[in-house]
Amino acid sequence: MSSTLPEVEGKPAFVPGPFVTLVVAAALGFCALLVAAVAGWVQLPLAERWVRWLAIAMAGAFGLRAVGEFRLVGFFKRVKGTRFARMDTLVYSPLCLLLALGTAGLLLLTRS
Repeated sequence: MSSTLPEVEGKPAFVPGPFVTLVVAAALGFCALLVAAVAGWVQLPLAERWVRWLAIAMAGAFGLRAVGEFRLVGFFKRVKGTRFARMDTLVYSPLCLLLALGTAGLLLLTRS
């Protein structure tokens, strides 16, 4: 558990409840569906313009997550030395950057 949540003085900075966990899981599922729609693999009941704008927003959100809030998460965090901080530097932030760049690249390749 200590590698999944940011810590402050040895304690989790927050503890998400089951509802928040489900909301995050649903949002990530929607992100996957959105990327599939941009790639043309699935059809969403939204105008293509909306799909593209949502994908741009998603890429921006993942990019901002990779940069971080300059304290607990992201490449420029100040709190280091915790298990979460190490995993964030090695896995979570690079993954967010890759998702942001991959989505942006897909948007550029599929523009009409």
